[in-house]
Amino acid sequence: MNNSNRYDLIYKLDGRPPISVALPLGLQHVLAMFVGNLAPIFILTGAMSTPDAPFPAELRILMIQCAMFVSGLVTLVQLYPLKLGIIQIGARLPIVMGTAFAFVPTMQELGAKLMAEQVAPVEAMGYVLGGVIAGSVVEILMGIFLKPLKKFFSPLVIGAVLITIGIKLLTTGATYFVGGAAAEDIGAGKYWLVGGVVFLIIVILNRFATGMWKATAILIGIVVGYILAALMGMVNFDSVSQASWVSMPMPFVIKPLFRMDIIFPFFAVYVVSGLETMGNTSGITISTFDRDATTEETSGAIIADAVGSAFAGIFNVLPNTAFGQNAGIIAMTKVVNRFCIAMGALVLMLAGLFPKIGAIFNAMPNCVMGGAVITVFAMIFLNGVKMILKEGLDDRNSLVLAITLGLGYGIGSLASSVKENFPVVFRIIFMEPVAAVCIVGILACIVFKAHADIHESSVED
Repeated sequence: MNNSNRYDLIYKLDGRPPISVALPLGLQHVLAMFVGNLAPIFILTGAMSTPDAPFPAELRILMIQCAMFVSGLVTLVQLYPLKLGIIQIGARLPIVMGTAFAFVPTMQELGAKLMAEQVAPVEAMGYVLGGVIAGSVVEILMGIFLKPLKKFFSPLVIGAVLITIGIKLLTTGATYFVGGAAAEDIGAGKYWLVGGVVFLIIVILNRFATGMWKATAILIGIVVGYILAALMGMVNFDSVSQASWVSMPMPFVIKPLFRMDIIFPFFAVYVVSGLETMGNTSGITISTFDRDATTEETSGAIIADAVGSAFAGIFNVLPNTAFGQNAGIIAMTKVVNRFCIAMGALVLMLAGLFPKIGAIFNAMPNCVMGGAVITVFAMIFLNGVKMILKEGLDDRNSLVLAITLGLGYGIGSLASSVKENFPVVFRIIFMEPVAAVCIVGILACIVFKAHADIHESSVED
């Protein structure tokens, strides 16, 4: 095969383009998702810290290390599926996996609940990881029985859930932007300066740049903001100097713990994660192959999402999902070759072997991360709005949405002290807003669809 034909392989699912071509294309995906892959760890460990009992820096570095390793490994499974009898784990499509933002509001709520019970930060993280592992069973079943379950998953529900996630995360992003909740001088001008520089760089590159500059806008903004913060004396590099150069990510360093009241909300959010993966899988096949994803592809992607998330919990880190920004890169470049994406996945796994990389990110000031993620969180909110508008807001859909957000978000957002007086069933359903919106939305869609079917039957008679 001549060089021209080998280069053309990048536009085909199978085949092995030259390493000199495949590696840069794979790195493009790593750079595009690197920050998003690690941001949930910063947010959750920050939420599980108090001035008297901060989350240990060495464990946060370990979680960053494991996040890179696990994301690379699960991406490889999506590219080159495993077969267990008739069940396929993986889509055999160019799907890039990373740490899921969808779980962050739920985990923050559960973390706050545990901290209010005087549970130590590491033990609280153990309960969260227990929920990550146990909850994945729901998404595995969702993937296996996808065909009959599809009718229950309305875009209205997905849109409402994304709006809820966006609203919850925006508050977190804004808090980080101005220094983070733990900062004694939160809101000081230096935080506005650094966060503002990061924010402006990302906005300008997204608006005016193209190609790699646009794809890596968040990473570029963070690098510039990090350097500026270091020059202003805002960075403590002690954890970097103390971190080892090479170590293998190890399972169960943070021991998973199990409590049913912590596990239950994960069931609902895993459904959301499955729907997100379903959407990204279809987005890739429509934009590159001009067809809908097959049931086998979608089912395999969802099962890999679930199994990968359980594996992540075992390896001390948060759940995985298919990353939308990487699906966007594939749609833009039309580079679908699995070998190219696999090169990026291997780079991620290798990065997970070097704790120094995790330590460098661990030393990053909150305002740098805040400047980077605040637009990402706003886009999650807007994606939810777009899904709802695409579905249309007729009388039925408007009522379903009003019930979903009114009951799900409204009651789910009440203070924990109020919810303690709820009957047990309602206390479980409305424990936190994201899960509540998902559950109420699915129930509302089922009820109104059944009513519509009955009405149509009576008209026909």
